[in-house]
Amino acid sequence: MRSVARFLRRFAHFRLVLLCSALIAGCGLLPDQIDETAGWSASKLYAEARDAQANRSWEDAIKYLEKLEARFPYGRYAMQAQIELGYVYWKSGEPASAIAAADRFIKMHPNHPAVDYVYYLKGLINYNEDLGYMGYLSMQDTSERDPKSARESFDAFKTLVTRFPDSKYAPDAILRMNYLVNALASQEVNVAKYYIKRGAYLAAANRAQAALKEYPNAPAIEEALFVMVVAYDKLGLTDLRDDAERVMRKNFPNSRYYTEGLDKKKPWWRLWW
Repeated sequence: MRSVARFLRRFAHFRLVLLCSALIAGCGLLPDQIDETAGWSASKLYAEARDAQANRSWEDAIKYLEKLEARFPYGRYAMQAQIELGYVYWKSGEPASAIAAADRFIKMHPNHPAVDYVYYLKGLINYNEDLGYMGYLSMQDTSERDPKSARESFDAFKTLVTRFPDSKYAPDAILRMNYLVNALASQEVNVAKYYIKRGAYLAAANRAQAALKEYPNAPAIEEALFVMVVAYDKLGLTDLRDDAERVMRKNFPNSRYYTEGLDKKKPWWRLWW
């Protein structure tokens, strides 16, 4: 009888072990832990990523491209995934990740036939960075934003145009570079005007002069010259004031600043400086 009882206890213990093993195995198969892409080929992952992009499902596109690059790090699909990751990161609102992806591709494949596109993409990402929804509502100009992104955008476009002058992206890059040059010059002038308002006339003159030296062909130099005239006049530096005014009248004889001054009427929705 003791042997039978011992056998029954062992059998019960064995069943308990089996039950626990089954439960543990089952936990690993919960629906939210199942990878639907397991076993997919590189071409299947890439096709799904392309479909997700076509449907503007950027998060899904990122997921498929990241899995493609991780599982199949070599070959044409992996390289294409690296190119497209920058774009989908950007479209999903992750500019830092997008720029990192572009920089990584440029470093790994500096002579790839599509590297001109990656430089162009990098320029676009920085060109639009920080504009956002509020920037759209306020019609915020590039010249009024942090110049860091504008400078990095300009550098990317410049590299594209210099290295690949025949690229199909070069004409648009040149147009954007021209705009960025004036935006950067305008940003310097905006700072100089801020100094004028605060009575820091020497700082205003120096900032306007820096804009003239760095961006001599930008349309914003007209206003920069007038800032210098005003600043030098406030400082009582009549010789410098007269020199700045002479240069301004020679280059901009009909400038509106002679009659309007620096204070232009602002739209009603512009509540700040």
